Amino acid sequence: MRAHLSLAALLVLAAGCAASAAAQDYDFFYLVLQWPGSYCDTKQSCCYPRSGKPAADFGIHGLWPNRDDGSYPQNCNPNSAFDPSKVSDLLSSLRTSWPTLACPTSDGLKFWAHEWEKHGTCAQNLFNEHGYFQTALRLRVQLRVLDALAAAGISPDGGYYTQAAIKGAIQEGTGYAPFVDCNRDESGNTQLYQLYFCVAADASGFVECPVSPGGRPCGNRVEFPAF
Repeated sequence: MRAHLSLAALLVLAAGCAASAAAQDYDFFYLVLQWPGSYCDTKQSCCYPRSGKPAADFGIHGLWPNRDDGSYPQNCNPNSAFDPSKVSDLLSSLRTSWPTLACPTSDGLKFWAHEWEKHGTCAQNLFNEHGYFQTALRLRVQLRVLDALAAAGISPDGGYYTQAAIKGAIQEGTGYAPFVDCNRDESGNTQLYQLYFCVAADASGFVECPVSPGGRPCGNRVEFPAF
């Protein structure tokens, strides 16, 4: 009898551990979009992927589970390594909308593996590998950030704009005001680098951000470099 009870207890414990590992440990997502011109216009420069120069548009950096207190889970399932075959039907879209600009030149697989293994595995209560990338691609398409900026006369032509004008234009065009993250070009000028949009915990759509991601301050004179 004791042996049977011990086995049953072990099974219950294992089930509890599995459920705990798959439980939601975040409150929302950041969808982070990156302007390629600002990634490349730095001292470290950039390398185009093997598929060629990406389009002059905001690409995905990542879809990151986050908590309301500003912390975030990461690397949640070491047994769920990135498998390119699981997203084979998405590879063309990933090359277009989620390109890598890191050096040396690559095919993007290492970048996507990093994003899935560090961030995506922490939302396996919601999606598998394919669902993670498919969801990020779907959310990006809904925003049309470049169109929103263009409608307000803000173009990637090396001109300077206020942070308030950038955020206001994006809010007017998309319905949501992102957090704006800046970096510096080779001459030390502040430039528009990344946009953080907040997504509901079930990834159904965008929400107002409950917490700032931090990041680098922009000031009020922000360059929007060409790419």
